[in-house]
Amino acid sequence: MLVLTRRAGESVMIGDDVVITVLEARGDVIRLGIQAPRDVRVHREEVYRELQAANREAASPTDAVVDELSRTLRPPSEPDGPQDNR
Repeated sequence: MLVLTRRAGESVMIGDDVVITVLEARGDVIRLGIQAPRDVRVHREEVYRELQAANREAASPTDAVVDELSRTLRPPSEPDGPQDNR
């Protein structure tokens, strides 16, 4: 982890196109401004972790859902015994 000291109004560059600026520091609360291209997603860590958990849960169907889908996709069973088509 890189640890830097910055004062209000000072910035840090990440790559060529992400700028993080310290807007205000009051006691143990720091306000940051983040400039990034629209295709770069920026989330607070706790929100990011919640999104990841929700995505994992949505991508992992329950056993009941898998069983129901299997029954739906299974070809119809053939009737027992020979058929008389007369």
